[in-house]
Amino acid sequence: MKKTSLFIAGLFFVLAITAQTTDTLKTISLDQIWKTYSFYPKGVYGINSLKNGKEFTMITKGSLVVYDYKTGDSVTTLINANDLVPVGDTTPIRLSEFTMNADETLFLIPTDEEAIYRHSSRASFYLYDSKSKHLEALSKGGKQQLADFSPQSDQVAFVRNNNLFVKNLLTREEKQITTDGKRNAIINGTCDWVYEEEFGFTKAFFWSPDGKYIAYYRFDESRVKEYTLTNYGDLYPTQETYKYPKAGEDNSLVDIYIYELATGKAVKVDVGTETDQYIPRIKWAADASKLAVQRLNRLQNHLDILLADASTGATSVIYTEDNPYYIDITDDLTFTPDGKFFIMSSEKSGFNHLYYYAMDGKLVKQLTSGNWDVTKMYGYDAVAQKIYFQSAERSPLDRDVCEVSLKGKIKVISTHIGTNSANFSSNFGYCINTWSDANTPPVYTVNQSDGKEVRVLEDNKVLVDKLKGYKISPVEFFTFSTPDITLPSGEQVSLNAWRILPANFNPEKKYPVLISIYGGPGSQEVVNSWGGFNLMWYEMLAENGIMVISVDNRGTGARGEVFKKMTYKELGKYETLDYIETAKYLATLPYVDKNRIGIFGWSYGGFMASNALFQGADYFSTAIAVAPVTSWRYYDNIYTERFMQKPQDNASGYDNNSPINHVKELKGHYLLVHGGADDNVHPQNTMDLISALVAADKQFDLMIYPNKNHGIFGGNTRYHLFKKMTDFLYENLKGTE
Repeated sequence: MKKTSLFIAGLFFVLAITAQTTDTLKTISLDQIWKTYSFYPKGVYGINSLKNGKEFTMITKGSLVVYDYKTGDSVTTLINANDLVPVGDTTPIRLSEFTMNADETLFLIPTDEEAIYRHSSRASFYLYDSKSKHLEALSKGGKQQLADFSPQSDQVAFVRNNNLFVKNLLTREEKQITTDGKRNAIINGTCDWVYEEEFGFTKAFFWSPDGKYIAYYRFDESRVKEYTLTNYGDLYPTQETYKYPKAGEDNSLVDIYIYELATGKAVKVDVGTETDQYIPRIKWAADASKLAVQRLNRLQNHLDILLADASTGATSVIYTEDNPYYIDITDDLTFTPDGKFFIMSSEKSGFNHLYYYAMDGKLVKQLTSGNWDVTKMYGYDAVAQKIYFQSAERSPLDRDVCEVSLKGKIKVISTHIGTNSANFSSNFGYCINTWSDANTPPVYTVNQSDGKEVRVLEDNKVLVDKLKGYKISPVEFFTFSTPDITLPSGEQVSLNAWRILPANFNPEKKYPVLISIYGGPGSQEVVNSWGGFNLMWYEMLAENGIMVISVDNRGTGARGEVFKKMTYKELGKYETLDYIETAKYLATLPYVDKNRIGIFGWSYGGFMASNALFQGADYFSTAIAVAPVTSWRYYDNIYTERFMQKPQDNASGYDNNSPINHVKELKGHYLLVHGGADDNVHPQNTMDLISALVAADKQFDLMIYPNKNHGIFGGNTRYHLFKKMTDFLYENLKGTE
């Protein structure tokens, strides 16, 4: 019965909102979306499986409570909030996250965190012993980063001031492993800005399974050019300077070292003589004396997996892959506990699939196949010999949780159509399944590994019931194609899209349209999942007579390599053509006002919204570009060169679709927005676009948010931004009907 109720929740939601007359329904306001967060769905956060696989922890009212997967009952409390009072203080530290040791008795708790970049931070870590209820500061030498227990729980490694340290928990001795760390020069144990942003990790040291070694990254960013951001608010503004390698510019020199704790000696891993390359991942193999090192060339189309000897640093190649475009890096590489095999994903068949290899690099079996993508690998159950993964086989719009045996037998274990994701227990006996669809907020359930639902953790019924009282229009999916939307082979292809029709939709009327896009390589906006805050903004616009749609252009994800990678070396070209074709298609619909079609995007979407308005001036009347890249020459080299190669080798690809070079074509209304402290897409992008617009004598609207980063949030900022954008759309797009 529970399963049935989950399936029909979305249906009841749509029926209920259409059954009521609009006279009795309330309207959505920006205050509700961005001030009181009235439409924020409840979530289930901070779940950590215990090693017995039958229980998990959650932070509840400041305490760390153990719950039973099957019954949901609380079993015990590992950390009581009242026990977290430091010596000499009267106020407990706040428990919001933690790291736990192997026997689940010691905890590292970060406090007083301060951001470094978008994903990294430093904090004052506390060490808590749940047996003795003793709490103490991990170190008194200054804030730490990335504190982590050794597998034997007798030591903790951490980073401070770009150096790696180890604290012995038995002797309380603190030892500095590296000594050459220096800001904007040498980094040990964590990442430089571009690795953090584009390879997606900050912790750059790893204990060996037996605790005898620590493998760590060393970045020499001395030759990387600097970028400076200005922060306002004081009599004299302050400046922050950091290393940011733009397209075509020098990167950090990256080395991997393996430190042996018994001898205090570190050996350098042999990653070859080429220095202009990337090391996007390292990982210990099942054999504690072997470290796997992934080596990627600068063009990111050749990957080697090296196996390094921990005592000597000598390496051998166990896997090699080449791609005519580029290779995406993932965390899918998994070694089987017996040390004989590894599992990984690859797009080498044209779609992303799972492969099973022997340790000598010989292929044992391709585990999944077909014209669909594996979108995530969750892990390998060595006992059952099954791999759990997320699949887009049903549709590029949907996601299922699946299992595959080492013989290649696949079974779908999620039961709801829409978007499913899973958080498995340590022994894969249970998982927390998160499901939503485009018209149903997230539903969190505990499931057995075969998919059978055990119980509901959170169904967001309160939000579902609340939304029944508002003028909500359902999200509807559709596809369209035109003769000019083709693959490189010339085959015509359709694009996936969704729409939200205006409230009280009348097909006899003509409505303005806002196209909301992102469009970057491998991304997706058109998915069958709950859309969050932006969804409610779109619903508010629809209440006020604006039809909102989104479309996934050529270059987006879950449709195979050819569709995704056809924008290679030409970022912006095919995406712009697709948005123009979208506008042309919309203009053929009897209920669309072809003279009032607008487009909105953020980051890559801002790049595309600008291109669409400039190059598609005859089809778009209005555009909003937030934090846009305006020339790929200004963006970081790992991301940009993956898709564009170096600007020295592909100047036309960089310049032909740069919005800066198309400002003369602007006819419509243009709102340009940027955060003044954006360390990701630098304000330089907007400043130089302003210069180009002024030189071309083009009028436009501008909003700069001082001291705000790429997310443009904090305080009243997000509300202010959406109020600005809403007023702009009502004035320039909605007009009079």
